[in-house]
Amino acid sequence: MVGFLNAFKPKGVTSHDVIDELRKKLKTKKIGHAGTLDPFAEGVLVIGISGATRLLEYLKNEKKRYYVKAILGLITETFDITGQVKEERVCQKSNDEIKDAILSFKGKYKQVPPAYSAKKYNGERLYKLAREGKIISLPPVEVEIYEIENIKIVPPEFSFEVVVSPGTYIRSLCMDIGYKLGCGATAVELVRKSVGKFSIKDSINPFELSSEQIVNRILRVEEVLDLPKVEIYKDYVEKIFNGVQPTMDFVKEIKDDFRKDQDVMLVCDGRLVAIAVSQRTSSFLKKNEVRESVFKLKKVFREGMF
Repeated sequence: MVGFLNAFKPKGVTSHDVIDELRKKLKTKKIGHAGTLDPFAEGVLVIGISGATRLLEYLKNEKKRYYVKAILGLITETFDITGQVKEERVCQKSNDEIKDAILSFKGKYKQVPPAYSAKKYNGERLYKLAREGKIISLPPVEVEIYEIENIKIVPPEFSFEVVVSPGTYIRSLCMDIGYKLGCGATAVELVRKSVGKFSIKDSINPFELSSEQIVNRILRVEEVLDLPKVEIYKDYVEKIFNGVQPTMDFVKEIKDDFRKDQDVMLVCDGRLVAIAVSQRTSSFLKKNEVRESVFKLKKVFREGMF
């Protein structure tokens, strides 16, 4: 049970509730996820199980696709429908003006994280501080909106699909669109449709499946990570487990091209042995005889891999 799971988080539960359900059914505490979903939202939650929790960092930078529906003229403290209503306004903009405002956010822009979010400030989650009446205003962060499509406008509501960079808050995007129109806006539906290669159509709901069914849907690490692979001779695997820095004697085959200082997967018979940092380019290693260590070990995976 080492790998990743494409989980579906239903509405009304927290991301941590999904983790707790999986811990109970898989009988392991070593489970984590690669990005929180708000309780009112649903969709893809990428899960790391056992040793794969140490690899979630490689999935946190994946692009994400969302479907969102928002209502113009409604402002809540959380920027979503679950929050206390702070203000209501009338939006008198035309459909064309609303569409133009939505599309104007395509590209890079500075976004202020919502006060009610899982982002941390001095080690504390913002939403916990906010509930205590301590509203923290963090500086804006540059995010990127790659695509905005399937826009539908039925005033006072609008909806669209959007592909965004990591760290983008869709609630904040909706509110920023509303502010640009002079009336504010609040997200009322939010669905995360994909995270990188993880799609909602392939996701599973842990609350609806048995332990055995869940185990059968765990994806091997080697299938998921998009890192260059280097095949290692079996005789040298134990040396890597003992912390010996690999030389070219360890290398059976360089399967993919890589740059100097790039993370690569050291594998043996298709199984991950370690993540290491390349000390030379793949093209250099293929053409030159190198006697010193050529990879610097970063993460070694003895448990569950063999």
